[in-house]
Amino acid sequence: MLNAILSAIIAPPCAVCSRILDAPLEGAVCRWCWDAIVARPSGFALHTIAQAQAIGPYEQTLRDVLHALKYDGRRSVAPRLAALMAAQGRDVLTGANLVVPVPLHPRRQRERGFNQAEDLARHLGVPMRRALRRVKATRPQVDLPAEQRRDNVRDAFALRWVIGRSVSGIGRSGHRPLQGYTIVLIDDVATTGATLEACARVLKSAGAAEVRALTAARVATGLR
Repeated sequence: MLNAILSAIIAPPCAVCSRILDAPLEGAVCRWCWDAIVARPSGFALHTIAQAQAIGPYEQTLRDVLHALKYDGRRSVAPRLAALMAAQGRDVLTGANLVVPVPLHPRRQRERGFNQAEDLARHLGVPMRRALRRVKATRPQVDLPAEQRRDNVRDAFALRWVIGRSVSGIGRSGHRPLQGYTIVLIDDVATTGATLEACARVLKSAGAAEVRALTAARVATGLR
């Protein structure tokens, strides 16, 4: 009833196609757009990451839904998008101890108001920890050619904390707080995989036995 009243009185448009939402309480994207997402899961190879998966290519409706989340701040789409990630990435999540969102630099997160990777990670059914922090304000990867992306994110990440404990000074003490853990990195889009690789190296240095990755979309020609 509330959905019907809001649809009739406020007439909120879908963030993707601008149709009037018939169930606005369920999020900013209409059911027709969700149904239009074609899941084409396929694993992709990265040097430091054991398994990597995405819902499908970064194109058409999936790209538009991600734009609504990331650039328009339509955070209500995150739970359903995460449900698609969990369904298509079941093998990646099975046996994982933690999911870890790829962090934004604090300045960029203040500007945006949220971290889209964190919003997705909360809804995957595996404990989430903000185990990484971004210590270098890098240029947006989308602005760079493939060959410059790895240099752009080199040394951009460090450990933050794990299981409620500070992990500062790990290198000095030799403590490896993630010893034996299987961790899944979460991000919205994978292009060359440079950001995921940079994060994985930090987690492995803290003792992670295996690092995997799950993203909402991937740029099909960017990974190798």
